[in-house]
Amino acid sequence: MNPSKIKSIVLALLSTCLAASLMIFPKESLEASIRGLTMWWEVVFPSLLPFFIISELLIGFGVVSFLGTILERFMRPLFRVPGEGGFVWAMGLASGFPAGAKLTARLRQEEKLTRIEAERLVSFTNSSNPLFIFGAIAVGFFHDPTLGIVLASAHYAGNICVGLIMRFHAYRDEPKKVIDKSTKLTLKDSIQLLHNERIRDGRPIGKLLGDAVQSSVTTLLMIGGFIILFSVLNKLLSLIEFTTFVAGFLSILLVTFNIPSELSIPLISGLFEITLGSQMTSNTTDSGLLQKAIITSFILAFSGFSVQAQVASILAETDIRFKPYFFARILHGFLAAIFTFLFWTPLYVNQVDPDSDGVKPTFLQEETYSWLIEGWTYLVQYGSYVTLGFLLLFILIKAKRVNML
Repeated sequence: MNPSKIKSIVLALLSTCLAASLMIFPKESLEASIRGLTMWWEVVFPSLLPFFIISELLIGFGVVSFLGTILERFMRPLFRVPGEGGFVWAMGLASGFPAGAKLTARLRQEEKLTRIEAERLVSFTNSSNPLFIFGAIAVGFFHDPTLGIVLASAHYAGNICVGLIMRFHAYRDEPKKVIDKSTKLTLKDSIQLLHNERIRDGRPIGKLLGDAVQSSVTTLLMIGGFIILFSVLNKLLSLIEFTTFVAGFLSILLVTFNIPSELSIPLISGLFEITLGSQMTSNTTDSGLLQKAIITSFILAFSGFSVQAQVASILAETDIRFKPYFFARILHGFLAAIFTFLFWTPLYVNQVDPDSDGVKPTFLQEETYSWLIEGWTYLVQYGSYVTLGFLLLFILIKAKRVNML
């Protein structure tokens, strides 16, 4: 039997098992589905939508090309990607998963990146945003905003290292003229390029705005489907004891690194879905805070199969391969865990005054991060209204364009 037939049989069996599990555990599946839907409705949609829309507008108006000429001297030597990659990196850091993949795919479709450059860029521009790290993880789960400094520092330091390592990805297959590419454009030339890009796009502002909303909402609907699917899948794997079975093998590896075996189940859950895995890690009672932080850092950096499936779906619209991205996620996970261990003493332990009953200095107290904490609180509180409003706008735009056909 050839491998293709074996693959078909395996996929059919897995789908059948999933359907059977849904029928055996309907109540638990519904609860997990609602949980995933709530996360998407209240947090993911309203937090990502503004960045997606603004990014589409910036690309259409030629701002990204303008920034690319300015950032070329920085991005090309360090990461071996065009200057436009600096825009993707910044937007990915600010908005979180999977904005980096969405923008990388968009630039690839615009032919501003080669396939190899796009594979390098997507490997380090997908990261968790500071709002989620400080608001949801540090404050919401661990009730310790100072922990956010360690998690964020390890996360972004690991991401930079991934970018520096991935600069060597497929460098032998890259045309010499691309590697040696250099641009020495003046500010006047950059402004002219911006103008040329806007003229080349040719869409009026109203059309461009409508396209941006429609494209962004469509992508977010796809993301919501993946979040709900993996929330249910994670719950079903737990109910059929698959998670416990795998945890038995994983605990052996964790003990080797002096990490309690009790963290094996939260880690496996985090491999599927970031939020649930981080929450389970914070609730583990038989582990030290350092060990919990290391596991949480790995989960955040690996980003979970849920996010990776979203990225794979976005990249499938282009010729960008998924394997380099998946390798980068594993690499980022281990690097973030190592950086968490290295940063623990200077960024967390040394900030505690032993003569003041463990009270942290004023500049490290919760008020320092009040804007992040308040931002997360407002997002959870009012995010559903933003989601509802833009979904209605999306329906109106679609209906108007259907009537015009």
